Amino acid sequence: MPVITRFYGIVIKMYFREHGVPHFHAVYGEYNGVFLLASLDMEEGDLPPRAQRLVREWAACYQKELQQMWETQEYRRLPGLE
Repeated sequence: MPVITRFYGIVIKMYFREHGVPHFHAVYGEYNGVFLLASLDMEEGDLPPRAQRLVREWAACYQKELQQMWETQEYRRLPGLE
């Protein structure tokens, strides 16, 4: 699973061979979360609330790029949250 970006100890990844609803994965230490691209809601996982907020803040900035990656299955790195 390619790493799209890293920031504040959070790693954002996307499986390019997965099916279903467009989503990405966030990993923070031993915590994980699956976020829907359309709403940026955490569909499943156990990320702490602060990490969820940071992931949503970052994803809101790159939602269009993430959707394009999902649709084209073409990986590219994105900047982290500053």
